[in-house]
This record gives sequence, structure tokens and C-alpha cells, in this order.
Amino acid sequence: MPISPIDAGRYGTKQMKEIFDEQRKITYQLEIEAAVAKSQSEVGMIPKNAAQNISSMARSGKITVSRIKQLEAKSDHDTAALVEALSEICKSSAKPWIHYGLTSNDLVDTSNSLQIRDAIRIIEPKVAKLGLILSKIAIKYNNVPAVGRTHGQHASVISFGLKFANWALEMSKHVERIEEFKKRVMMCKTLGVVGTGSLMGSKALEIQRSVAKKLSLFPADVATQIVPRERYAEYVFSMALIGATLEKIAIEIRNLQRTEIDEVSEPFRRGQIGSSAVPVKRNPVKSERVTSLSKLLRSQISVAFENIPLWHERDLSNSANERFILPTSSILIDEMLETMIRILSELHINEDRIRQNLEFTRGQIFAEFVLDELIKKGVPRFEAYRDIQRVAFTCSEEGTDFRDAVNNDSAISSHLTEEEIENIFSPENHLGASSQIIKNVDNIVRRSCSKFS
Repeated sequence: MPISPIDAGRYGTKQMKEIFDEQRKITYQLEIEAAVAKSQSEVGMIPKNAAQNISSMARSGKITVSRIKQLEAKSDHDTAALVEALSEICKSSAKPWIHYGLTSNDLVDTSNSLQIRDAIRIIEPKVAKLGLILSKIAIKYNNVPAVGRTHGQHASVISFGLKFANWALEMSKHVERIEEFKKRVMMCKTLGVVGTGSLMGSKALEIQRSVAKKLSLFPADVATQIVPRERYAEYVFSMALIGATLEKIAIEIRNLQRTEIDEVSEPFRRGQIGSSAVPVKRNPVKSERVTSLSKLLRSQISVAFENIPLWHERDLSNSANERFILPTSSILIDEMLETMIRILSELHINEDRIRQNLEFTRGQIFAEFVLDELIKKGVPRFEAYRDIQRVAFTCSEEGTDFRDAVNNDSAISSHLTEEEIENIFSPENHLGASSQIIKNVDNIVRRSCSKFS
């Protein structure tokens, strides 16, 4: 009976969950055994016929989870059970050379790297796809003026597309980070009990390089019995960092979907129910899901960091929890990316409401530009600031229009022409360098993300 929502099928794509399936893990570890035997035979360490038999049996598909569990019930050691299961089906002449020079964590850590390798092959293209989607939206709404908010308050005019450009660039930076950490995280380690490669001697590093190449991994420069756990911490942190960016986007969508703001809304399909009690509600549940999963994803970081300091050349205090944090981090970020891609691919943007919200404060959003014009006319900054503040606060108290009040206040209007006031209160005039910024971002995103499309 499934207990975790992941096991129950609520979260996680089939493709990603298959990477962390029990049988797939065994397949990875058997592939390592095959690669090691092959590499050892290539340098004359073990007989070629033995390596061929080991490789053939390791890839035969005959070793099952159920058989390994039967053997593990007796030995209480999962790697020993796998090696024994392989030995059962190999020729007598090959049996002495199975797992030669290796220790359990050579299989465990290298198979972790294979899982991470394949997880990244799923995650990275989705990060890139999301960057391209965001950049496309940014270009589309490049010249649409909107309310820019700080502290939850109307602050000044922003290009609506600039919001998406900010997010698009961060997705391209995540692609860069993934490319950079691959060589640190996707490690192959075949150096035995305490990292010396003792049984393989002077050929240990050559064999490790050969195995790493066969598995599309990077050879460990140095290790104890295990690869340094800083590497896994970096992977988990990187996944959580991507998740935090997705959460940032999700929170903005949730805020902009508030009834009072109504500038965007998640896709809402026919037959979908927003609330079991209120028929008219269209809740931003997908964005809320991203926010919720991001919290869980971030919690994996502390465990990954706790695993860095271990006793001497290793202990087992990291082992059990890594069976959780590596699959969980990968599955959660994949789920979040899938969800956010769906949201943004069909996001409804209400341009009429965006323009209406610019008028919500009845012109006060242009106060920054009134101040700027007065300063240019030689009015001392704080004199101009106090006059504008006085007029704006009166308008708020009386519910009057700020533009009319500016026209009627001699301390302000005596310095400004009618044409200058007209220009001040035209939102399209205040997008600054937004257009060029967005185009620059689009170029960056296309360079880093298009290769995955």
C-alpha cells in the first residue's frame, strides 16, 4: 500500500520516478560492474573471457529485486546481495573477478551519479523550456505599462513584460549552473575501501577514468570510501534554488490573481472545480502547489549539509537519508517544473485590468515623475517632495484626482506647462530602458536555452 503521495502517483512524472525505481537502481549498479570488468580486462588485470561473461550476465536482465531481497534477508547487506546474485549466474571461471577491487560504495555512489545524470537530462531541458516561455511572454508584453509594486504598495510604472524577463534570465542562469556543476556532481568512484585503489594498484586511476568515460561521468580526483558529500549537497541545493525561483513566480501569479488585482489567472479547464463550497471561485491551486512543494524541497538542503561531516573515511549516518533526499529532490523539482510550464503556457493576462489598475490611485503612481520634472526646473528636491506629498495625501483623504490637484496647486503647477503635465501622466512615457533590457534578456535566454528545444 503506497504511503507517500509520490508512490501513490499524485506527484512526479513517470519518466523521473522510473530513474529511482528499485529495479532501475539495480540495473545501474550492474552496469557499473560490467564497465569495471570490461575496463579491468582492457589493461590486462582480469581475463577477457571473465570480463565478457560478467558484462553479459550483468546486462542480461536476469537479476531481479526479489532475488536480491531474498539474499539480503540473509546477509543484511544490499550490495553483497547484488554481487552474490550476479555470481549465481556467471561462469565459474568468472566468479573470482566479480566486483574485483571494489567496495560497496563504489556501486552506491557511482549509481547515485548515474541517477543524477539521468535526472539532469530530464530537468535541464525543462528549465530551458521554461526560460524560453518566459522570454516569449516578456517580448509580447514589452510595451505594456503596468503597476510596479514595492512593499505591496503601488510604487511606479513598470513594463509588464519586465516581470517575465526577470524570471526568464534566472532560468537561463539555472541552466548555466547545471552545466557548471555536472563535473562536480556526476562522479565515478572505483577506488575501493578507503579510496586508495589498493587492489588495482598503479592502474587504479586508469581503470576509473575508463569506467567514468563508459558511464558518461567524471572520475573522482580523490575520495575516501565515499565521494565527498559536498557534491550531493550542491546538487540538492541547486534543485532547491531552481525551486525557489519557481516559487517566486508562483507567488507573483497568486498575488496578481487576487480578485482585487485580477491581472493574470491560471488556466482553468472546463469541468474544473475551484471550491467545493463556492461555485464561482477559480483558485490558483497550481501555483499554490508549487509554493508548497518548494518548502518541502528546501527542507532537503539541511539534511544534505548534515551529511558532509562523517567519521574518518566514512560511516553510515548519511546512507539511510540519502535514499530519501536524492530521489525526493529530483522528483519534486521535476513536478514543479512540469506544473509551472503548464501554468505559463496557458496563463491568461488581462490587459484591460492591467491598465485599469494603473488608475487605481487616481494618478498618484506618477508622483515620481512629477518630482523629477520639478527637480529639472530647479526646485530643491525636498521642497518639491513635500509639496507633492502634501497634495497626494490630501487627494487620498478626499478621494480626489491627483492630476487635477497638481494642476490646481500653484506650488507645483507654476513650474510646469500643460504639455509637460500631459506627458507626466502618460504611462507609456515611463518605461525607460525596459524595451532594450527585455531584448537583451531574450538574446541571453535564447543563447543558453535554445539548444535544448
